Amino acid sequence: MFWVLLLLPAWAFAALACTRLCLAAVRAAAADRVARADGGSRDLTLYETAFLSGGPSRVADLAMVRMARQRRLLLAHTGWATVVDPRGRDEMERSVIGAIGPRGQSRIAPVRAAAAGAEAVQRLADRLIGAGLAVPYDTGTTVAAGVRQVRAAAVAVLALGAAALLMPTPVDLPRSQIAMWFALPLVLTLSCLAIARVEVHPYPRWASPAGQRLLGEVARRPAGDGEEGSFLMRLATRGVRALNEPELRAAFTHRDAPGAHGEH
Repeated sequence: MFWVLLLLPAWAFAALACTRLCLAAVRAAAADRVARADGGSRDLTLYETAFLSGGPSRVADLAMVRMARQRRLLLAHTGWATVVDPRGRDEMERSVIGAIGPRGQSRIAPVRAAAAGAEAVQRLADRLIGAGLAVPYDTGTTVAAGVRQVRAAAVAVLALGAAALLMPTPVDLPRSQIAMWFALPLVLTLSCLAIARVEVHPYPRWASPAGQRLLGEVARRPAGDGEEGSFLMRLATRGVRALNEPELRAAFTHRDAPGAHGEH
């Protein structure tokens, strides 16, 4: 009866993962109701658009690139950021300058990480979460995280079931019966994934359903503020890698060769 010891964790994994996914879906629906009650429609700022599209890192990218476009920050293709104008025009830019430090020069990767985790970004996230436009990104309980957990549980059930079928069993117990017991938690996980696919796909990571609707309105709206506004909006919605500027992409993706040192 050792197979029963494998069946118990299979059921535990499946039940726990499916419960978390259901709770995440309920929270997403509640956030959507809050957004609808608050009016359901509003204009998003560039920073809000960046957060809902790509999270805290996208906000940091937007602040750094906007400063670079205005010649107030130099982003070298070698992966270094250099401050030209130390006066930030908003709290996001001040977070970037603070992350670079008093020397006025730093690698882009740590600056990006520090700026993404700054209080200014957290306050932006809190406002969007409070308005029902964003999902809590620091709890690990989003719908996307729940779907990943259910997928992992399904794989675990399959692995445990295969192990149980390979173990010696009593003569009077057919292996088909053991397989049936493991099929039940597998059906549970696959059913949850199918329902989530129909009801809440695409799985929101940053934007709630209400936030996704606003992002859709932003995508359909004609670009304003000329070429610069269009450029920054593409950056906010699609990220640095979607821009047709090789040097800018290189600045954010540059990696030092092993053993390389020194500054730009």
